[in-house]
Order: sequence, then structure tokens, then C-alpha cells
Amino acid sequence: MCGFVGYLNPKGGQSAAEMDALVLAMAETIAYRGPDDAGSWCDPETGVALGHRRLSIIDLSPMGRQPMVSADGRYVIIYNGEIYNFPEIRAELEGAGVCFRGHSDTEVILEAWAAWGGARTVKRMLGMFALALWDRRERRLTLVRDRLGIKPVYWGWNRGVLFFGSQPGPFTKHPGWRGEIDRDALCAFVRHGYVPAPHSIYGGIEKLEPGVMVDIAADGAAVKTRYWDMRSLARREGGLPVATTDAAATDALEDLLKDAIGRRMVADVPLGAFLSGGIDSSTVVALMQAQSARPVKTFSIGFHEHGYDEARHAKAVAAHLGTEHTELYVDPGHARDALAGMATWYDEPFADSSQVPTYLVSEMTRRHVTVSLSGDGGDELFGGYNRYFLGAALWRRFGHWPGPLRGLVAGGLKTLTPSAWNTLLSVLPDRIRPPQVGDKIHKLADILSLDSQQALYLRLVSQWGDPAALVPGAREPRGLLWDETVHDDVPDFVERMQYLDTVTYLPDDILTKVDRASMAVSLEARVPLLDHRVVEFAWGLPKHQKIRGGEGKWLLRQVLYRHVPKKLMARPKMGFGVPIDSWLRHELRDWAEAMLSENRLRDEGFFDPTEVRKIWSDHLSGKCNAQYVLWNILQFQSWKQAWVG
Repeated sequence: MCGFVGYLNPKGGQSAAEMDALVLAMAETIAYRGPDDAGSWCDPETGVALGHRRLSIIDLSPMGRQPMVSADGRYVIIYNGEIYNFPEIRAELEGAGVCFRGHSDTEVILEAWAAWGGARTVKRMLGMFALALWDRRERRLTLVRDRLGIKPVYWGWNRGVLFFGSQPGPFTKHPGWRGEIDRDALCAFVRHGYVPAPHSIYGGIEKLEPGVMVDIAADGAAVKTRYWDMRSLARREGGLPVATTDAAATDALEDLLKDAIGRRMVADVPLGAFLSGGIDSSTVVALMQAQSARPVKTFSIGFHEHGYDEARHAKAVAAHLGTEHTELYVDPGHARDALAGMATWYDEPFADSSQVPTYLVSEMTRRHVTVSLSGDGGDELFGGYNRYFLGAALWRRFGHWPGPLRGLVAGGLKTLTPSAWNTLLSVLPDRIRPPQVGDKIHKLADILSLDSQQALYLRLVSQWGDPAALVPGAREPRGLLWDETVHDDVPDFVERMQYLDTVTYLPDDILTKVDRASMAVSLEARVPLLDHRVVEFAWGLPKHQKIRGGEGKWLLRQVLYRHVPKKLMARPKMGFGVPIDSWLRHELRDWAEAMLSENRLRDEGFFDPTEVRKIWSDHLSGKCNAQYVLWNILQFQSWKQAWVG
């Protein structure tokens, strides 16, 4: 796991020494992604410079150092990730007469590219990866991102220079860089809490989409190729799912997961796993422990606030499996300390509040291991999010109601504040009362007036329904969530939500969060549930083997129950959230007030100060819980302060 950066300046004008010094200084910005080594390669004649920071995981010797040049001298690569089937690819290449100098997966990618070409090589790669490869003969740059978007790639032209890398922060260290904030992208950020791909916060800079490779000629001409297509899976181009027995499907999934997890347990450094106590992480840990002769090291985080703490559940799962378990309870002081560096690691605005505990659990984990497995992806693949049940149920029950009646019911639900609903329903047992039930009731009220499944899903995944009202002069980009053809390709409402989550929320939010939080402390996070073979298997299942009896992740649960008693998992789903609503009213109030001061907002000119101050006032009074949109604005303010001034 590493970080890379590069630039291509067709005008040239720099010496080799100047280019080396500059690209190494740019790479130093993300030294936390790779603290073990730094390297550079440049060609003054073509104006290309490549920089790399290395976190040594496989082949710790100097033979794994990057940038790496192919044996024939044609290709130069900088790469971030892990290829879990590289031994098989290497053996095949050796059988064809290819000789290797070291034992890294980087060299295997490079020599496969030289032998087979880029398209065949990328399709053979099993893992998480982002890479930049310079073809010295053709004077062409190729950028590639893995199928699910686990590893990031940014790229684009700015003032005649092509920039590319793992994160955009290093670009700002180039003397020719003049980054301008894209107000339209900011508008989308206010809605989602992340900037959706292919956009970035900087005009002219894109995120490369998952499953895509782009070839860029020295004259700037770029050609994108999609080498793996999630939409084709969702369209069921291979035909409708073929139902098999539940037992056979469970066996097949367990075998596949064991292989995916076992491959990700290979490392030349200490390894462990995040354990929340939920279905996904518990399944990963259970299958790790089943393949380990020693107790697996597991790590969890907890909160003292009621409704947010899963640590006790993680502890129970760890005790049953016999893992070596470590936990940390978070208080607002931990969060305040973490916030000081958050904008540096997330060098693009990012506002999923679970970024705080994700960073803290990564920080704790890194004290013990260098690699940690994570359970991300299970909700999208196997139908675990509450919105899948809520969305479908709401549409069935209220979609045919007249608009005025829905409005009347919505008004009634909003007569009580979220905190009042929480108090009123606190008498219900935990097992039947969802966490933050007041917020969910208000969200229900908001969506009762919507007139289509598309509008309903958009509202369910929006943290603010009218972001353009908060960002004067902005026009929100209309991406996949507004694409009506998705309905035709994926007619089932629940499966359509799963598909959209997998290609938007998963890479742009969940995987970005995990990448930045883990890399900030030089920890490699691996996500076995997002092995593309698991993804393809999940989309080949009939719906009833994923969602059954009003419960998601049915088949995944059957695998887990072979290793962990069902009674340990019998509780409502919880997100990896933090009590931001309370913290903003109390422990973080002074910090937030300074960031949201009317004079500051007016002087900076990105947000409407009147609208923001009203939202802030309503939140403080308890009239509404506006934690999400406020956190979005606060994280933009923090990012701007750190990177723009």
C-alpha cells in the first residue's frame, strides 16, 4: 500500500535534477501513505515526472522499490494497492520465459504489461489497485483504477500541466498549480457529504471512475476504457439468476469468502482485522480465525452515548471466536484531537461523520499491526442497509396515496422534534427501537411528499435536499442518480438502490473514508467482501437469498451462523456513526461557531450566511437535527482553511 503522484508538462523547461526534487517534494505531502521509502523517475525530454511513497507489505527488500522500470526499459510504473493473485500470474509468465529480479507484485504487473499488454493484464489482476504507467516508446500515460474503486486516482489538466496521483493535495505543491474551487462540485458535496465522481473539488481535476482505465497521449488526447462494468452485472446480461438450494448457495459463498479472505491474509508484516460486531466484520473475522493457527488480532471502537455503542457486541463476538481483542472508547476529546488533522488527510472535502471513529480505530490498530481486514461492502452486495427496507416499504404503502394526504401525515410527524420523539419512544425495548428514531421519523416525514421511486431514493441518500440554496451561483451536476435509464436496466427498486449505492456511495464515501483514515496512520486496509468474484457471485443470486423475512444479508448470515451463534447477532442494524448532533451542541460548539460565523461566511462567499445561520440556530435550539448538513459545511470550512486559506 502506497501513494503516488506525477505530472506531465509538455512544454518541458526543467532539468532532471529540478524535476526529481519537485516530484519528491510533491510526494512528501502524502508521506503518511508510504513512510518506508520514497522514489522518483523523470524524463526532461518529454516532461514527465513520477513520484512514489512506499509502505512495504510484500517484498520488503529494495527490489520492490518504485518507480519501477520494466526489464525491456519500455514501461515505468507507480502503483498503489495489492494484487492477491500475483503468484499465479508470475508463474505463468515464468513459464513463458520471463525472468524476475525481485518478489513484488509491482514487478509482476509491469512484466505482464510488457508481455501481454494493458487490457489483458488489468483483467487478470485480482485485488485493489490504482496505477500510473508511462510508455516511453509511445509517450503515453495510462491510469487504471480497480473494479470497485477501493484505491483512488485523481487526474486532470491545470494551466497546461497534467497532474495525476492518489490524492490531490500533492498537486498544490507544484509551482504551476492554480486550483480553483468548483462551486457546482461544492453544491453536490453539500447534498452528499462527498464530491461524487468523476468530479473533484477542483475544476478540471477528475476522479477516475472504478473499473476504468484512461490512456493519455502527450498532446493531451485521452481515451477512457471500461474494463469491468458493474452496470452489466446489475442488468443481468448473463441472464436471470438461477436459483439453487440454500445449502448449496451457503457452501459456495463460504468457499469463495474463505479464498478471498485467505488471499488477503498474506503479508510480510503483522496483520489483524477491524471488528464492529456486525454481520460483515464478524463474518470476515470468523473466516480469518478458521484459517489461522493463532488468535487473530481484532480491534473495535465504542462510544459512551446510548444508541451508538457496538463495542460490547464486538467484544462478545471476539470472545466466542477466541481472538486477541483490543478496544477503545471514544469521547468528544478524542474527536476534537482527530479533527485537527482531518482536513490534511482528507485533502478534498469529506464529511461522513464516521470518518472520526474510522481514523481513531485505524490509529489504535496501527500500534499493533500494519495490515487490517475490513468488512466493508456487505450492505451493498447483500442488501443490508435500512433504506432498502424503508424505501421499498414506503413506496408500497404510500406511493398510491394522494399528495395532500401524504402532506397531512408528514406535518403530523413533524409536530414533535427529533429529540422529543426519542424521549417519547425511549420506553420501547432496544431490540425494536431503531437508533436515532427521532431523526428517522423526520426523514420519513420529508419523503412522504415525493412522487417517484427515483425521487425517494435520492432523498434517502441526500443529507440536504436543496443544496443550491446554500451555495449561491452553483448548479448541482446531475449524475447517475438522476439517470432515468437506470430504472429500465434495473427495474426492481431494492436492487436498483443496491446498484446505485455500489457505484456511488460505496467508492465515493465508504471506500474513500477507509482509504484516507487508514493511510493517515500508514495502515493498509483490505476489503475481502469486495473481491470482484464475490461481487459477481452476489449479483448472480436470486433476491430471496439476499433479503428474506424482512431481513437483509440472509445468505451472508447463514455463513456467519456456522461460526458464531445467531443469538450474538440478534439486534437492529447500527451504522458506524458518532453523536455529532450532541457534540455540536456541546463539546464542539465553540469550534463550530467560529467556523460558521456570519462574517466569515460572508467574506468567503461560498455559502449563504443567512441560510446557514438559520440552520445552525435551529439545530442548537433542538428545533431540528441538522447534524449532517452542518457537518458537511464545517468539513468544507476546515478543508478550505487547510488547503486554500
